[in-house]
Amino acid sequence: MAFLDYVLQAPAYGWKDSHDDVVKPTSSQIFREFFSRLNVFRCKTNWLPFVSWLKVACLAPFFFLFLFRYMSLPLLGVAFVYSMIIMGTHGTIWYHRYCTHRAYTFRNRFWRFVTQNLTISVVSEELYVISHHVHHAKSDQPGDPYNAQCGFLYCFLADVNHQPISKQLSECDYRRICSLMKPAGGKGNSYAGYLKWGSYTNPYRAILSWLLNWSFWYLVFFLLGGNALACCIFGAAGFWAIGVRTFNYEGHGKGKDKKRKGTDYHLQDNSINQLWPGYVAGEWHNNHHLFPRSARSGYKPHQVDLAWCYIKMMSWVGAVSSYKDDKKRFYQRFYRPQ
Repeated sequence: MAFLDYVLQAPAYGWKDSHDDVVKPTSSQIFREFFSRLNVFRCKTNWLPFVSWLKVACLAPFFFLFLFRYMSLPLLGVAFVYSMIIMGTHGTIWYHRYCTHRAYTFRNRFWRFVTQNLTISVVSEELYVISHHVHHAKSDQPGDPYNAQCGFLYCFLADVNHQPISKQLSECDYRRICSLMKPAGGKGNSYAGYLKWGSYTNPYRAILSWLLNWSFWYLVFFLLGGNALACCIFGAAGFWAIGVRTFNYEGHGKGKDKKRKGTDYHLQDNSINQLWPGYVAGEWHNNHHLFPRSARSGYKPHQVDLAWCYIKMMSWVGAVSSYKDDKKRFYQRFYRPQ
Protein backbone atom coordinates (compact mmCIF):
# COMPACT_ATOMS: atom_id res chain seq x y z
CA MET A 1 0.00 0.00 0.00
CA ALA A 2 1.13 3.53 -0.76
CA PHE A 3 2.00 5.66 2.28
CA LEU A 4 -0.97 8.02 1.75
CA ASP A 5 -3.34 5.04 1.74
CA TYR A 6 -2.80 4.38 5.43
CA VAL A 7 -1.22 7.50 6.91
CA LEU A 8 -4.55 8.70 8.35
CA GLN A 9 -6.47 6.95 11.12
CA ALA A 10 -9.36 5.23 9.37
CA PRO A 11 -12.81 5.87 10.86
CA ALA A 12 -14.82 2.96 12.28
CA TYR A 13 -17.04 3.00 9.17
CA GLY A 14 -13.98 2.81 6.89
CA TRP A 15 -13.08 4.63 3.69
CA LYS A 16 -14.52 2.21 1.12
CA ASP A 17 -16.69 -0.89 0.93
CA SER A 18 -15.96 -4.34 -0.52
CA HIS A 19 -16.63 -3.02 -4.01
CA ASP A 20 -14.09 -0.19 -3.56
CA ASP A 21 -16.89 2.38 -3.53
CA VAL A 22 -16.74 5.26 -1.04
CA VAL A 23 -18.52 4.59 2.24
CA LYS A 24 -21.23 7.18 2.94
CA PRO A 25 -21.87 6.90 6.68
CA THR A 26 -25.13 7.92 8.30
CA SER A 27 -25.34 10.99 10.53
CA SER A 28 -25.49 8.76 13.61
CA GLN A 29 -22.31 6.94 12.54
CA ILE A 30 -20.53 10.25 11.99
CA PHE A 31 -21.58 11.65 15.39
CA ARG A 32 -20.69 8.39 17.13
CA GLU A 33 -17.21 8.54 15.62
CA PHE A 34 -16.89 12.23 16.48
CA PHE A 35 -17.66 11.87 20.18
CA SER A 36 -15.59 8.70 20.46
CA ARG A 37 -12.53 10.48 19.09
CA LEU A 38 -13.01 13.47 21.38
CA ASN A 39 -12.93 11.24 24.46
CA VAL A 40 -9.51 11.93 26.00
CA PHE A 41 -10.47 10.01 29.13
CA ARG A 42 -10.84 6.82 27.15
CA CYS A 43 -7.66 7.36 25.15
CA LYS A 44 -5.13 10.17 25.57
CA THR A 45 -4.08 9.87 21.92
CA ASN A 46 -7.35 11.71 21.18
CA TRP A 47 -5.82 14.88 22.61
CA LEU A 48 -5.19 16.71 19.33
CA PRO A 49 -8.76 16.67 17.92
CA PHE A 50 -10.01 17.39 21.46
CA VAL A 51 -7.86 20.52 21.66
CA SER A 52 -8.97 21.49 18.16
CA TRP A 53 -12.56 21.76 19.35
CA LEU A 54 -11.60 23.03 22.81
CA LYS A 55 -10.26 26.14 21.08
CA VAL A 56 -13.63 26.64 19.41
CA ALA A 57 -15.39 26.23 22.77
CA CYS A 58 -13.03 28.77 24.36
CA LEU A 59 -13.74 31.29 21.61
CA ALA A 60 -17.52 30.97 22.01
CA PRO A 61 -17.77 33.18 25.17
CA PHE A 62 -15.95 36.00 23.34
CA PHE A 63 -18.42 35.69 20.46
CA PHE A 64 -21.44 35.93 22.75
CA LEU A 65 -19.94 38.77 24.80
CA PHE A 66 -19.43 40.69 21.59
CA LEU A 67 -22.90 39.82 20.31
CA PHE A 68 -24.85 40.76 23.45
CA ARG A 69 -22.67 43.38 25.17
CA TYR A 70 -20.26 45.13 22.81
CA MET A 71 -22.02 44.99 19.45
CA SER A 72 -21.85 48.14 17.32
CA LEU A 73 -21.76 48.79 13.60
CA PRO A 74 -18.05 49.75 13.56
CA LEU A 75 -17.09 46.64 15.54
CA LEU A 76 -19.30 44.51 13.31
CA GLY A 77 -17.24 45.78 10.39
CA VAL A 78 -14.04 44.91 12.24
CA ALA A 79 -15.37 41.40 12.95
CA PHE A 80 -16.28 40.92 9.31
CA VAL A 81 -12.85 41.97 8.05
CA TYR A 82 -10.98 39.92 10.64
CA SER A 83 -12.98 36.70 10.26
CA MET A 84 -13.66 36.71 6.52
CA ILE A 85 -10.52 38.35 5.14
CA ILE A 86 -7.66 38.32 7.64
CA MET A 87 -8.23 34.85 9.11
CA GLY A 88 -9.19 33.39 5.73
CA THR A 89 -6.20 34.85 3.90
CA HIS A 90 -3.82 33.79 6.65
CA GLY A 91 -5.12 30.23 6.40
CA THR A 92 -4.29 30.23 2.69
CA ILE A 93 -0.88 31.83 3.21
CA TRP A 94 0.31 29.69 6.10
CA TYR A 95 -1.44 26.32 6.27
CA HIS A 96 -2.22 25.86 2.61
CA ARG A 97 0.49 27.35 0.43
CA TYR A 98 3.42 27.18 2.83
CA CYS A 99 3.04 24.33 5.32
CA THR A 100 1.42 21.89 2.90
CA HIS A 101 2.54 22.79 -0.60
CA ARG A 102 5.81 24.63 0.08
CA ALA A 103 4.93 27.09 -2.66
CA TYR A 104 7.40 29.63 -1.25
CA THR A 105 10.28 29.76 1.22
CA PHE A 106 11.12 32.22 3.97
CA ARG A 107 14.45 34.00 4.26
CA ASN A 108 14.82 32.83 7.86
CA ARG A 109 12.94 31.44 10.87
CA PHE A 110 12.01 34.88 12.13
CA TRP A 111 9.75 35.64 9.17
CA ARG A 112 8.29 32.14 9.32
CA PHE A 113 7.42 32.69 13.00
CA VAL A 114 5.88 36.10 12.26
CA THR A 115 3.72 34.69 9.47
CA GLN A 116 2.65 31.70 11.56
CA ASN A 117 1.43 33.98 14.36
CA LEU A 118 -0.11 36.78 12.30
CA THR A 119 -3.54 35.84 13.63
CA ILE A 120 -5.18 34.16 16.60
CA SER A 121 -4.15 30.50 16.61
CA VAL A 122 -7.08 28.17 15.84
CA VAL A 123 -6.04 25.39 13.45
CA SER A 124 -3.53 22.59 14.11
CA GLU A 125 -0.81 22.38 11.47
CA GLU A 126 -0.65 18.60 11.87
CA LEU A 127 -4.37 18.04 11.35
CA TYR A 128 -4.31 20.28 8.29
CA VAL A 129 -1.07 19.34 6.54
CA ILE A 130 -1.02 15.55 6.52
CA SER A 131 -4.69 15.18 5.64
CA HIS A 132 -4.40 17.77 2.89
CA HIS A 133 -1.69 15.75 1.15
CA VAL A 134 -4.10 12.82 1.21
CA HIS A 135 -6.91 15.03 -0.08
CA HIS A 136 -4.89 15.94 -3.17
CA ALA A 137 -3.86 12.35 -3.80
CA LYS A 138 -7.44 11.05 -3.46
CA SER A 139 -9.60 14.06 -4.26
CA ASP A 140 -13.29 13.03 -4.33
CA GLN A 141 -12.25 9.38 -4.13
CA PRO A 142 -12.46 6.83 -1.29
CA GLY A 143 -9.95 7.88 1.34
CA ASP A 144 -10.35 11.61 0.76
CA PRO A 145 -10.68 12.87 4.37
CA TYR A 146 -13.20 15.53 3.37
CA ASN A 147 -15.01 13.86 0.50
CA ALA A 148 -17.95 16.12 -0.31
CA GLN A 149 -19.87 13.20 -1.85
CA CYS A 150 -20.36 11.88 1.69
CA GLY A 151 -22.30 14.94 2.80
CA PHE A 152 -21.96 18.09 4.85
CA LEU A 153 -21.36 16.44 8.25
CA TYR A 154 -18.62 14.22 6.80
CA CYS A 155 -16.69 17.35 5.82
CA PHE A 156 -17.67 19.56 8.75
CA LEU A 157 -16.41 17.09 11.39
CA ALA A 158 -13.48 15.83 9.33
CA ASP A 159 -10.79 17.33 11.57
CA VAL A 160 -11.85 14.83 14.26
CA ASN A 161 -13.18 11.89 12.25
CA HIS A 162 -10.81 11.73 9.29
CA GLN A 163 -7.78 14.00 9.61
CA PRO A 164 -5.72 12.66 12.56
CA ILE A 165 -2.75 10.51 11.60
CA SER A 166 -2.73 6.77 12.17
CA LYS A 167 -1.63 5.61 15.60
CA GLN A 168 0.13 2.52 14.19
CA LEU A 169 2.81 3.90 11.88
CA SER A 170 6.24 2.28 11.70
CA GLU A 171 9.31 4.31 12.64
CA CYS A 172 10.16 4.64 8.95
CA ASP A 173 6.68 5.95 8.14
CA TYR A 174 6.83 8.33 11.09
CA ARG A 175 10.00 9.84 9.65
CA ARG A 176 7.99 10.63 6.54
CA ILE A 177 5.44 12.42 8.74
CA CYS A 178 8.30 14.46 10.21
CA SER A 179 9.46 15.36 6.70
CA LEU A 180 5.97 16.51 5.68
CA MET A 181 5.69 18.61 8.85
CA LYS A 182 9.12 20.21 8.54
CA PRO A 183 7.93 23.49 6.94
CA ALA A 184 5.71 24.23 9.97
CA GLY A 185 8.80 24.56 12.17
CA GLY A 186 9.00 23.69 15.82
CA LYS A 187 10.10 20.41 17.34
CA GLY A 188 7.87 17.37 16.95
CA ASN A 189 7.67 14.23 19.04
CA SER A 190 10.27 11.52 18.84
CA TYR A 191 8.98 8.16 17.63
CA ALA A 192 8.56 7.12 21.27
CA GLY A 193 6.61 10.35 21.87
CA TYR A 194 4.44 9.61 18.85
CA LEU A 195 3.61 6.15 20.23
CA LYS A 196 2.69 7.74 23.55
CA TRP A 197 0.60 10.66 22.26
CA GLY A 198 -0.51 9.42 18.84
CA SER A 199 0.69 12.59 17.14
CA TYR A 200 3.67 14.40 15.67
CA THR A 201 2.73 17.47 17.71
CA ASN A 202 3.85 17.51 21.33
CA PRO A 203 0.85 18.43 23.54
CA TYR A 204 2.86 20.49 26.05
CA ARG A 205 4.50 22.62 23.36
CA ALA A 206 1.21 22.96 21.48
CA ILE A 207 -0.73 24.16 24.53
CA LEU A 208 2.04 26.55 25.58
CA SER A 209 2.16 28.00 22.05
CA TRP A 210 -1.63 28.37 22.08
CA LEU A 211 -1.63 30.23 25.42
CA LEU A 212 1.20 32.54 24.39
CA ASN A 213 -0.43 33.36 21.06
CA TRP A 214 -3.82 34.15 22.60
CA SER A 215 -2.27 36.13 25.47
CA PHE A 216 -0.24 38.24 23.06
CA TRP A 217 -3.16 39.03 20.77
CA TYR A 218 -5.65 39.68 23.56
CA LEU A 219 -3.19 42.18 25.10
CA VAL A 220 -2.66 43.89 21.73
CA PHE A 221 -6.38 44.23 21.02
CA PHE A 222 -7.14 45.27 24.61
CA LEU A 223 -4.54 48.06 24.43
CA LEU A 224 -5.97 49.19 21.11
CA GLY A 225 -9.65 49.13 22.02
CA GLY A 226 -10.32 47.56 25.41
CA ASN A 227 -12.37 44.45 26.07
CA ALA A 228 -14.85 45.46 23.37
CA LEU A 229 -12.30 45.19 20.57
CA ALA A 230 -10.65 42.09 22.07
CA CYS A 231 -13.98 40.25 22.39
CA CYS A 232 -14.97 41.39 18.91
CA ILE A 233 -11.87 39.96 17.27
CA PHE A 234 -11.65 36.79 19.35
CA GLY A 235 -15.33 36.20 18.65
CA ALA A 236 -14.68 36.74 14.95
CA ALA A 237 -11.92 34.13 15.10
CA GLY A 238 -14.43 31.69 16.60
CA PHE A 239 -16.91 32.45 13.82
CA TRP A 240 -14.20 31.72 11.25
CA ALA A 241 -13.21 28.50 13.05
CA ILE A 242 -16.74 27.18 12.47
CA GLY A 243 -17.13 28.61 8.98
CA VAL A 244 -13.87 27.25 7.60
CA ARG A 245 -15.05 23.71 8.34
CA THR A 246 -17.73 24.16 5.67
CA PHE A 247 -15.33 25.11 2.89
CA ASN A 248 -14.33 21.75 1.45
CA TYR A 249 -17.98 20.73 1.09
CA GLU A 250 -18.77 23.93 -0.80
CA GLY A 251 -15.46 24.00 -2.66
CA HIS A 252 -16.12 20.58 -4.17
CA GLY A 253 -19.61 21.33 -5.40
CA LYS A 254 -21.39 19.76 -2.43
CA GLY A 255 -20.42 16.39 -3.85
CA LYS A 256 -21.67 17.08 -7.36
CA ASP A 257 -19.95 18.04 -10.59
CA LYS A 258 -20.62 21.78 -10.78
CA LYS A 259 -17.62 22.74 -12.89
CA ARG A 260 -18.24 25.43 -15.50
CA LYS A 261 -16.59 25.64 -18.89
CA GLY A 262 -14.27 28.62 -19.10
CA THR A 263 -14.13 28.92 -15.30
CA ASP A 264 -12.91 25.56 -14.00
CA TYR A 265 -10.08 23.93 -15.94
CA HIS A 266 -9.06 21.07 -13.65
CA LEU A 267 -11.41 18.26 -14.66
CA GLN A 268 -10.14 15.33 -12.56
CA ASP A 269 -12.25 16.14 -9.48
CA ASN A 270 -15.19 18.29 -8.39
CA SER A 271 -13.21 21.31 -7.19
CA ILE A 272 -14.63 24.63 -8.37
CA ASN A 273 -13.61 28.27 -8.40
CA GLN A 274 -15.92 30.42 -6.25
CA LEU A 275 -15.97 34.20 -6.10
CA TRP A 276 -16.41 34.58 -2.33
CA PRO A 277 -13.55 32.32 -1.11
CA GLY A 278 -11.46 33.67 -3.97
CA TYR A 279 -11.88 37.34 -3.11
CA VAL A 280 -11.71 37.09 0.69
CA ALA A 281 -9.00 34.41 1.02
CA GLY A 282 -7.30 33.92 -2.35
CA GLU A 283 -8.82 30.45 -2.50
CA TRP A 284 -9.53 29.86 -6.19
CA HIS A 285 -9.92 26.19 -5.49
CA ASN A 286 -10.09 24.66 -8.95
CA ASN A 287 -7.06 26.70 -9.98
CA HIS A 288 -5.29 25.43 -6.90
CA HIS A 289 -6.00 21.80 -7.79
CA LEU A 290 -4.68 22.58 -11.26
CA PHE A 291 -1.35 23.91 -9.94
CA PRO A 292 -1.22 22.97 -6.23
CA ARG A 293 2.37 24.14 -5.65
CA SER A 294 1.85 27.64 -6.97
CA ALA A 295 2.10 30.56 -4.52
CA ARG A 296 -0.59 32.26 -6.62
CA SER A 297 -3.95 30.73 -7.54
CA GLY A 298 -5.75 33.82 -8.81
CA TYR A 299 -4.72 33.82 -12.47
CA LYS A 300 -7.38 35.68 -14.44
CA PRO A 301 -7.60 39.51 -14.21
CA HIS A 302 -10.70 39.41 -11.98
CA GLN A 303 -9.30 36.72 -9.65
CA VAL A 304 -7.97 38.87 -6.81
CA ASP A 305 -5.57 36.84 -4.64
CA LEU A 306 -4.84 38.50 -1.29
CA ALA A 307 -2.67 35.58 -0.14
CA TRP A 308 -0.48 36.08 -3.20
CA CYS A 309 -0.31 39.83 -2.46
CA TYR A 310 1.12 39.05 0.99
CA ILE A 311 3.66 36.55 -0.39
CA LYS A 312 4.73 38.98 -3.12
CA MET A 313 5.03 41.84 -0.62
CA MET A 314 7.17 39.65 1.63
CA SER A 315 9.36 38.89 -1.36
CA TRP A 316 9.80 42.60 -2.06
CA VAL A 317 11.01 43.27 1.49
CA GLY A 318 13.29 40.24 1.45
CA ALA A 319 11.34 38.09 3.92
CA VAL A 320 10.48 35.48 1.25
CA SER A 321 13.49 34.20 -0.64
CA SER A 322 11.75 32.25 -3.42
CA TYR A 323 8.31 31.31 -4.67
CA LYS A 324 6.64 29.38 -7.49
CA ASP A 325 4.14 31.22 -9.69
CA ASP A 326 2.26 29.19 -12.32
CA LYS A 327 0.30 32.03 -13.87
CA LYS A 328 2.34 31.85 -17.08
CA ARG A 329 1.75 28.09 -17.36
CA PHE A 330 -1.98 28.67 -16.82
CA TYR A 331 -2.10 31.22 -19.63
CA GLN A 332 -0.07 29.02 -21.98
CA ARG A 333 -2.17 25.90 -21.41
CA PHE A 334 -5.68 27.08 -20.64
CA TYR A 335 -6.47 30.76 -21.08
CA ARG A 336 -6.14 33.28 -23.86
CA PRO A 337 -7.39 36.75 -22.83
CA GLN A 338 -9.62 38.42 -25.41
